[in-house]
Amino acid sequence: MGNTLKTFALLGLLGALLVLAGNLLGGPRGALVALVLAAAMNFGAYWFSDRLVLARYRARELAPGENPRLERIVVNLAARAGIPRPRIYLLPAGQPNAFATGRDPEHAAVAVTAGLLELLDDDELEGVIGHELGHVVHRDILVGTIAATLAAAVMFLASMARWGLLLGGLGGRDREEGGGLLGYLLLVLLAPLAATLVQLAVSRSREYAADEEAARLTGNPLGLARALAKIGGLVRRVPMDASPATAHMFIVSPLAGGDAIAKLFSTHPPIEERIRRLVGDRPLF
Repeated sequence: MGNTLKTFALLGLLGALLVLAGNLLGGPRGALVALVLAAAMNFGAYWFSDRLVLARYRARELAPGENPRLERIVVNLAARAGIPRPRIYLLPAGQPNAFATGRDPEHAAVAVTAGLLELLDDDELEGVIGHELGHVVHRDILVGTIAATLAAAVMFLASMARWGLLLGGLGGRDREEGGGLLGYLLLVLLAPLAATLVQLAVSRSREYAADEEAARLTGNPLGLARALAKIGGLVRRVPMDASPATAHMFIVSPLAGGDAIAKLFSTHPPIEERIRRLVGDRPLF
């Protein structure tokens, strides 16, 4: 519940940032125009997200009975979660990883890499699948799309303000109504950064929430904690042809970086913190 409240608070902050940016540039009408443009772009991707990302990673749908171990885990956890059985896909990648996609539980898909199936035991694999089904249960594809739409609208407004400044189109009346030249400079320089940071914070909060859901569904938080430790230990050593635009979907970012700046702009919380929240100081192995 705490992560859910945090998510709504962050979405509210993005909305407030959009209203502020709209008022600085062109009043409520400016914010509305930017929001409509961003929604058209992002909700098109939302509607076809499953097809797009599965095709991007050359995922192959598994036939019934092709991988009984994986199918049994998915079917059992989906029943516990009270959602339809999602489609199951295999990615031909050696890096251990997984993601879920689909606009709602009725159109959900779970995809795992070949490397993940080789690396994890049954309890650990169950933890990973529980995490991915947690995203499905919480409709995190929709939450992420809303966050992306609000952030994109802010960036549209900042781009309009930047061109207005460069072309000298912000006259005296605009400055009086929009908060002056300083307001426009703040919009151009700081609003895109702030929107990006808040959007990333939304993504990190949804990862924590999916971890919590996995612990609830499996009744075994240690399984997911062990899986995260194993995946985190290999993800940097086993490269994957992953796109930054879809890296947030995986249980561990396939583009994980280690320095402070990378963590600030990461779509995922630190693995160490995720493990700590799951099991505290208990030994993993």
